[in-house]
Amino acid sequence: MNIEEYGGGQQPEPDVLVVTTNDVPGHRVEKVIGEVFGLTVRSRHLGSQIGAGLKSMIGGELKGLTKTLVQTRNQAMERLVEQARARGANAVLAFRFDVTEAADAGTEVCAYGTAVVLVRE
Repeated sequence: MNIEEYGGGQQPEPDVLVVTTNDVPGHRVEKVIGEVFGLTVRSRHLGSQIGAGLKSMIGGELKGLTKTLVQTRNQAMERLVEQARARGANAVLAFRFDVTEAADAGTEVCAYGTAVVLVRE
């Protein structure tokens, strides 16, 4: 896998800015819209579970599972941005991910933050 397959985040100059901070330098919050989130649950297929089990015995990175988790996080973030855009936001502040096991069925990834309208100062 190349480095692009491990990353995420936004492209330059997005229409909805997503940041982990509570503010953006040079901008002020004009309106707080509220919490937004993007949620997805992914199950692991049998092949990846067997491969992960074998790999865990000898050690090393579980590249297939890493790639799946990156794709899952990116999908959750895309859903968060769609929700923020639909509610009239141009930014999401205090962005975070929450990852949990979903009843042994798979992995739940929730991207969440506060949707706001930012204006330049």
